[in-house]
Amino acid sequence: MKKYFGIDAFLATLFIFSLMGGIYKLTQLKLFDAFDSIGQALEDVELTDYVFSQFRKDPPLDTNIVVINIGELSRREIAQQIMIISQYKPKVIGIDTYFNCRGLPRDTVYCPPLKDTLGNLMLGHAIREAGNVVLVSKLFQTKELAKKNVEDEYDSLEHSDPIFVEGASAQGFANLPTDAAFQDDVKTCRYFIPKMDVNGEEHLAFSVKMAMLYDSVKTKEFLARDNFSEIINYHGNIADFFGQTNYPQVFYTLDVIDVFTENFLPTMIEGKIVIFGFLGKELGDPSWNDKFFTPLNLKMAGKANPDMFGVVVHANIVSMILTGDYIEKMEEWQEWVLAIVLCYLNVALFSLIYYKIPDWYDGVTKLIQVIEMLILTFIMVEVFDLFNYKFDITISLAAIALVGDSYEIYTGVIKNTYYKIKRRFQLTKRIEQV
Repeated sequence: MKKYFGIDAFLATLFIFSLMGGIYKLTQLKLFDAFDSIGQALEDVELTDYVFSQFRKDPPLDTNIVVINIGELSRREIAQQIMIISQYKPKVIGIDTYFNCRGLPRDTVYCPPLKDTLGNLMLGHAIREAGNVVLVSKLFQTKELAKKNVEDEYDSLEHSDPIFVEGASAQGFANLPTDAAFQDDVKTCRYFIPKMDVNGEEHLAFSVKMAMLYDSVKTKEFLARDNFSEIINYHGNIADFFGQTNYPQVFYTLDVIDVFTENFLPTMIEGKIVIFGFLGKELGDPSWNDKFFTPLNLKMAGKANPDMFGVVVHANIVSMILTGDYIEKMEEWQEWVLAIVLCYLNVALFSLIYYKIPDWYDGVTKLIQVIEMLILTFIMVEVFDLFNYKFDITISLAAIALVGDSYEIYTGVIKNTYYKIKRRFQLTKRIEQV
């Protein structure tokens, strides 16, 4: 056993993590994207996605939530929908759409809905008379804050017009975080932000606000977790006409015509959470408007179709809160500690192999790396499936993948260079003494 075995293993571990940092910085430059079609196809895939789409048992129907399609209805027609549904006494009504001019000039040319003055009055009256309506707002950054290039910080909110807001019971921001560069880009939604401080005032997410009005006790228990973001524990989808997921329908869904013809049982609505939102022009419409990729998607890598409308994502969040079925996750510092410990142990083992059986080094270390990565991946998937715990081993897998070759570089280049410089320094010192 070498005298400085432990120190040597520590320095080699430090070198490996430095190399990982360099590789990460290089990939951030995206110099090789044109040659990396496979990497681009897989860059937004997580192994835990396959637990949702392949391994989980079919969830039960959530009878507390009803999703209603507003299609391409006018404000007058949405008002009629609300008046019909409110007759059956739902406990909460959520409306996942904005009633404003989206920043355009407030005239009938740029904002056609303003033409129907009576329709706007009808909608405002329907919201006020229902008495339990939650409208959406939108977090955004003013130009001053945007110039600072900060993430997850907002200083302003976009609302529907006052005529609608004044009659609503509450508002909640509907922002769903994705990595999309623009609205029509591919959007993958895995988590959401429950609350956000805007200019010193706390605002709740649209789904959290609906859950709060329905069951304040369970919602306060959820908020007491005090996590900045929460992984969405998807329970299911609406009817899947195109086979994008394996999951069955989990939420009662009414199409535009179902509401106007009152083609539903009163018990479906009474005392429930009813969420109005866009589900296509009609149910089964393959529209990509306000549609997301989720972990339920059967085809996560490469070109695929998004599988869930935004209003159904909100329904899943509400369902998660009311059932208390959360997903826990490792803290970032825990990920790093695990990666450092595993890397150090691997370095120590590979060091022994390097000095004891050097002829077998490449083959044995590669075999160990493959076995370790398979075992860790299996553990991560099983822990997520059985315990709803996201055991994040991304950094650990990267370290293990690099440790074999990196240790050879450390020994063959770094250490040899160090000893060469050290011998030259000692030789120079002896000459000076003589």
